[in-house]
Amino acid sequence: MTTSRGDVSGLERERLLTWLRLARVVQRVEQLLTEQVRRHGLTMAQFDVLAQVGADTGCTQQELADKLFVTKGNIAQLLDRMEQRHLVERRPSGTGRANRLFLTEAGDARRAEVIDEHERLAASVFDGLDDDELVSLRRSLRKVDRSLRDRSRRMPSL
Repeated sequence: MTTSRGDVSGLERERLLTWLRLARVVQRVEQLLTEQVRRHGLTMAQFDVLAQVGADTGCTQQELADKLFVTKGNIAQLLDRMEQRHLVERRPSGTGRANRLFLTEAGDARRAEVIDEHERLAASVFDGLDDDELVSLRRSLRKVDRSLRDRSRRMPSL
């Protein structure tokens, strides 16, 4: 609730400060993880492709684009560069014009090299929390996520 001067109430202020803190934490984590991936000669987009194709070998370019929330055109350009580096290969699906995506031997080795370190680094973000705090944070974030999902379902489509 706002006052006549436009000030936010105590609860609204706490919510706003929590949102700002969450945004700052997310930004710092993204910077940390991006730096780690760059040390391995990859962009985050390339890492995402290695992780997704490694987890879903033989997916199509469209399926990959959908998972990464980007256009098929963006994926095509990214895959062109990754093919030049011998990290991925596109193979005809045998039906239609779709290509299936596979990691090369070099791509699979790069994925294995980076992903373990990446997961350890991501998990280490929570080193300052004890088990109860971690469980509580995860539950709280799940509630926020569900609330946002429910809100987006109620919003009319444009």
